Formats: sequence, structure tokens, C-alpha cells
Amino acid sequence: MYEEELAFANFLADAAGEIALSYFRGEFDVKIKADRTPVTEADVAIESMIRARVRERFPGDAVLGEEFGLEGDSERLWIVDPIDGTKNFADGIQIWANLIAFTVAGEPVVGVANAPVLGERYEAARDGGARLNGAPIRVSPADRISRASVLHAELPDWLDGPYGEPLAELLREARRERGFGDFWGHALVARGSADVMFEPALATWDFAALWVIVEESGGRITTFEGKPLEDGGSVLTTNGTLHDEIVARLVHGAAAR
Repeated sequence: MYEEELAFANFLADAAGEIALSYFRGEFDVKIKADRTPVTEADVAIESMIRARVRERFPGDAVLGEEFGLEGDSERLWIVDPIDGTKNFADGIQIWANLIAFTVAGEPVVGVANAPVLGERYEAARDGGARLNGAPIRVSPADRISRASVLHAELPDWLDGPYGEPLAELLREARRERGFGDFWGHALVARGSADVMFEPALATWDFAALWVIVEESGGRITTFEGKPLEDGGSVLTTNGTLHDEIVARLVHGAAAR
């Protein structure tokens, strides 16, 4: 199901990767947007290309992107983060990706995360499984926090908030903890290389593609409270087995503050 849309998303990812690589580690303009996040020439060029290709292939579909917002009004919606990890991209760090998702009536059904410098392409369609470079991927079997590798985004974003103490306890208890922000932490959970990933706040274009990939690999992805993801909300990705315990500990810890 959704084979045509998945093939098109991979086609877009190919083109997006070519554009991004033509700028990466070169000279390009970096501007700071009103929300204090950076945007580069590559972000703008990639999103403009994707919007044009969607109009050609699926003229009735809508597009939501980080740089230009929502275009169109349809149950069929393409969601684009032209470069997830723009700060890394601008600094010459190779951990960044082109994120492309397709949703129907609000449900993400296709997701592609293309990381060309890493040589990694994650893809999934609803009920079709998840793959890395064409090979099936699956989450880990870890069943205890003490056996888990726990990943997180920037620590200052949540250490002083209501979840600071329960998150710190989980990190201390984990077998291993590392800071791998942006798409890659969630992708590492999806492929079984890590077990848990915390993000304090993500926009829709940051998580839509990953939502499909994580769930199709057997994992779970929700807010810290265990609710469906929402724009600007927290994101907890796990191997599924650990999910309910972590949500309970986060909610209990936050309530105790």
C-alpha cells in the first residue's frame, strides 16, 4: 500500500540529497529566522524543488514545509523538512537528513529520511515495514532500562523543566547514554542500535517521517505523556518494550515536582 507515494518520496530524496551535497562544506549563506533557528540556501532550494515536483506529480495534494508553510488544502499532505539538522549542516557535521513524509487525513503513512553523507536512507510505508538502504530493520529486544542505550537531544532544553529529574534518573540507570539529536537518534532506535530517544520539542516536519519509520520497525513514538505527537510537543521514541515504563516514570516524576 502507498507504493507509488513511497517511490515518489525516494525520488524526491534523491534530488534533495544532490542539492544538499552541492552546498555541504562549501560556501553558502546562513540566515537566522524569527524563531532563532538557522536557514541556508540549501534548505530553500530543496523545499522549492520538492514543492514544484509535488505540483507536477500530484497537483491536488497539499504541502507543508519548514521554510514556506502550508500550501494547498487536501487530505493528502506532503510534509517536508529540507534539512533536518541545519546547524550540523552549516557547521560541516555530517549528521543531517532530508525528511519527507506523506499523510492521509492526518495519519503519516510514508516516511523517508535521507542522510547522504552518512550513506543511510531510512524508508517506510504503513503496513509495509521499515528499511535501511533496502534492508529490513527492527527495534532492539532490550527489556530493562539497565540494558538500554538511551539517547537525548541538548540537555539544557529539559534539565530545568518538569521532566528534568526523571530524565536524569533514567540516564543514570541506563547501560549507556549519548547525545544524538535530530533525526539520527530516532533512526538509531528504529534500526535497533539504541533503545530510547528523548526530544523536548519538535515541529511536525521534524517527526512526521520518523513516526512511520519507527512504528514500522516495531517501535513506539509518542509524547512524554504517552499521547499522539503534536506540533511543538515532546517526542519519546522507544523499542516499544520499554515505552510504558518510561512514560509512567516521566509522568510520575513531573507530577511530584
